[in-house]
Amino acid sequence: MSQDEIAERGRRVVRIEREALQALEGKLDDAFASAVHMIARSAGRVIVSGVGKSGLIGRKIAATLTSTGTPATFLHPADSVHGDLGIVGSDDVAILISKSGESDELVALLAHLKGFGVRTIAITGEPGSGLARNCDVVLDAAVREEACPHDLAPTTSTTVALVLGDALAVALLQQKGFTREHFARIHPGGALGRKLVVRVDEIMLRDKLPVLHDGDTMREAIVMIAERRGIAIVLDDHGHVDGVLTAGDLSRLLEREGPLLTVPVRNVMTKTPKIAHTGELASAVVYRLEQHGIMAMPVVDEGEQLVGVVHLHDLMRARVV
Repeated sequence: MSQDEIAERGRRVVRIEREALQALEGKLDDAFASAVHMIARSAGRVIVSGVGKSGLIGRKIAATLTSTGTPATFLHPADSVHGDLGIVGSDDVAILISKSGESDELVALLAHLKGFGVRTIAITGEPGSGLARNCDVVLDAAVREEACPHDLAPTTSTTVALVLGDALAVALLQQKGFTREHFARIHPGGALGRKLVVRVDEIMLRDKLPVLHDGDTMREAIVMIAERRGIAIVLDDHGHVDGVLTAGDLSRLLEREGPLLTVPVRNVMTKTPKIAHTGELASAVVYRLEQHGIMAMPVVDEGEQLVGVVHLHDLMRARVV
């Protein structure tokens, strides 16, 4: 078999699964909204369950929910009848995943959950199945075909179930007002935690700030920019940032004719500069620096007083990029 034929087989899988996801997008209706409201209003946790490949997808959905502010746990149907039902409470909501909707283990678990008063959501490819008929909300995860050439191995169906879980998790975090700060509190470790915890205050320069004042000329600005890492900040009489000068401003100035050193800084500075605020996440400042193609940014406090300068290189050294 040629290289092109092998690659085409892979492209076929991607194509089938992409088309299934496009179809899924059109199915997210009132039932999906009801599922989000049901979970958001619950005082308990989310119990996720499934058998086989659906179980593996269920574990991922439970993990994603937990990491985005909705406590969840995976419950295996077989283990549930051997003591694990002890984790279930009447305020919980269960998400039950089954392509056929007729899994004996899952249907049996459903009966036990209903006995506890748990509200239930089915993710299934068969809206008319026994599982679907007995759940409070049904999310249609039907697919036209599996990517498996024999239409047997769970491929497209598990992708659709996984994306449904992601859609629920993201809709829930927005419904609950789950912020980056909330995310940081439950992800304190590693590079991700560092990006979400480190504030610009911890990295900015506080001493010998590159400050100019109204009335200064480009003679002072050029020296300041050269000595203070490419930025000079013009303050008004109240200590507020009035403008910023950078090497880019100098380059544009050099294109003009006439005297340069005596030009007032006010005639050259950027009068609406990008500014960081104390308490702002360092990773958010990095994003804005890169988005606007600048290397440094003034940092002001709640009263808009200049308190520091943050440089992209310092942020990179702090590993928040």
